[in-house]
This record gives sequence, structure tokens and C-alpha cells, in this order.
Amino acid sequence: MMNSVQLIGRLVKDVEMRYTPSGHANTTFTLAVNRKFKNQQTGEREADFINCVAWRGLAETIANNLSKGRELGVVGSWQTRSYEGQDGKRVYVNECVVSDITFIGSKGGNNQSNTNTSQGGQNSNTANSSPFSGNSEPFDDSQLPF
Repeated sequence: MMNSVQLIGRLVKDVEMRYTPSGHANTTFTLAVNRKFKNQQTGEREADFINCVAWRGLAETIANNLSKGRELGVVGSWQTRSYEGQDGKRVYVNECVVSDITFIGSKGGNNQSNTNTSQGGQNSNTANSSPFSGNSEPFDDSQLPF
């Protein structure tokens, strides 16, 4: 079986950083990911708001380098967890557990740089190597020959 998620979107708000009692970094954030199609009534693209969580060194990298509006590529796995809410009812949470990220564009928004960061915390600058850099519009696959 395979559980793999790949997303490209923009951060809805600044990331939230916490530490577990054992000292492990934890970052949560929401990524707005555009849908491929337009709404028939309004003619505008809709977005899905995906909850994401990252741990340890990757969490610290995200918290230190990303802010609201930044475009980001995410690779991870889908997870469903549950807990008992304050009202005693079971609450289910779906989220992407991030294992790798790609910074798309720069902090200034000129879309000129791109950095890959893996869970191991190693950085490698790969300027202009992403096929998505400089393109904030969703890819329209209707023009592909297949």
C-alpha cells in the first residue's frame, strides 16, 4: 500500500510552532491549494484548505523561513487522528504529515529562488530548477496532447 501526498499552495496564515514535553518541535500550518477547475456559477477557481503538520528539524525550518502568503511545495503522507472534544464527542482530524518541502519563490515574492529541505534538515539551493517557479497559476492540463 502507498500513502503519499504532494501539494503546492500558499500559506493561509503564519505557521504555529510548539514543542512537545520531550522537546520535539512541532509546526502546524494550513495550505491553500487551488483546484484544477473553475466554479460554474462564479467562473473563479476554488481552493481546498489543507491542514499540515511537520516535526523536529523540518518544523523549525518551516517556522523560521515561512510566513503567510508564501508559496510552498509539500510532500508527505495523509493521516487521520481523533481525540475526545470538550463536549465529550469524538473529533476527527485529517492532515498531511510533511516529510519534505520545496520553497517556491522567494520571501519577497519575485519567484527567483527555490530551496529543498528534507526531514533530515539538510538544505540544497536549486535556483530556478523547479518547473513551477515563476508560475503562481494552477497548471492547466487541458492543452496536453494526451
